[in-house]
Amino acid sequence: MAPGPVSDPERFAEACRRFDLLNAEDPNPENADGRPQPRELVQARRLTDWVLKLAPQASEALRLAARCQHLRRWMIPRDRYPMTRAGYLEWRATLKEFHADQSAAVLREVGYSEPTIARVRDLNLKRNLATDPEMQILEDALCLSFLEWQFAELARKTDEEKTVNALRKSWRKMSPAAREQALKLPYGEVERRLLERALADQPEGRNAARGRNRGR
Repeated sequence: MAPGPVSDPERFAEACRRFDLLNAEDPNPENADGRPQPRELVQARRLTDWVLKLAPQASEALRLAARCQHLRRWMIPRDRYPMTRAGYLEWRATLKEFHADQSAAVLREVGYSEPTIARVRDLNLKRNLATDPEMQILEDALCLSFLEWQFAELARKTDEEKTVNALRKSWRKMSPAAREQALKLPYGEVERRLLERALADQPEGRNAARGRNRGR
């Protein structure tokens, strides 16, 4: 199914092009398609792919929000804030505002209306997650992108308990449809074991995870 219509295809394409150009400035590499590429550029494209997989006719605002969700994230590094829980939360809150401001500036430059800019901003800031279906789609896409592309690296570099805790948090954020997609992903042996641990106290996920993993 083709993506939903946009109000002005040229303007939409230009906004995405500018988002990609900004993310292409990321000095941190990520291997993709057999070569190192700017990390945030790669991750924005992966997030867009997941949004369209979950919602093939996603709205224009949702597609824009996916493309700019972590726009220029490297500009505000984690070590700028105290390495505490409070410092982490402050960093995340600052990043959300930064992404929203950066994306709003691009959208304004290419001629989007203020209501559309406000809608993308709300999605960037993750407002009304409990009641906004599009926000849930974006959250699902973020979690699935993490599981598909970042989970294995996290498992290699992070304490097992912290990894399991991160998996539990992601699982709680996801809709039933996204959880079904998560169980279909091709995990390695270590990742499968960690996922089983994370879902051990989740009746809707425990048996499904074991069944799917045994079949791989």
